[in-house]
Amino acid sequence: MHGARNDFIVADARRQSIPDPSALAVRLCDRRSGIGADGLLLVEPSDVAHVRMRVVNADGSEAEMCGNGIRCLARYLDEAGEGATLRIETDAGVIETCVLEREPEYRVRVAMGTPRFETRALDIGDAHFVSLGNPHVVLLRRSDDIDLVATALELQRSPALPEGANVHVAVVEGDRALRVRHWERGVGLTQACGTGAVASAATAIRLGLVRSPVDVKVPGGELVVEWDGEGEAHLTGPAERVFETG
Repeated sequence: MHGARNDFIVADARRQSIPDPSALAVRLCDRRSGIGADGLLLVEPSDVAHVRMRVVNADGSEAEMCGNGIRCLARYLDEAGEGATLRIETDAGVIETCVLEREPEYRVRVAMGTPRFETRALDIGDAHFVSLGNPHVVLLRRSDDIDLVATALELQRSPALPEGANVHVAVVEGDRALRVRHWERGVGLTQACGTGAVASAATAIRLGLVRSPVDVKVPGGELVVEWDGEGEAHLTGPAERVFETG
């Protein structure tokens, strides 16, 4: 499945035991010798929500939350007859999802929590740290002519980011539009990052550069972020099924 071409292998661990998800993710996510994906999503039982989503990156590491992945999971569960509106447990907390449309494409709205801004001693002057349960560094630029890979790898070595961070370069393209590129921990460059889109839009809204709702153009498509500047942010975007094996 994919959300704006941020692609995932979805496995329902309620139906079969997956003893080593990290090793499985490394093997299956390899784009030359496996299926190929940015990560593995596991559907697990939950005591506090409908299900639990576990996110394993392509390198075997785990992420706290995934905004594009959770939309894919919401479609998977909806098509399995488990409901259009769900509460899904993640390491970033319990997230609510709602299927808005099934035709002409699946579109899912996600309550992403409240963006939390922190001051971190980063060596890049226009870097903004934002947490959505997982860490992000947003670089607001007039142009995205930046070596995002080199910049992101340099930031991973910063003492101010002991947990690492996803890194995004965002360019304002109107009072309700951003263009964003993404680098994610454990994956590298991705076609989209849902939490990163929210972090980028929230940063631009906070600085008065754009207004909600914000159309976020990413390499893999478009996402919509809504945030009133104080409470919970919402992310809306597509969820596509590519293929399924028995």
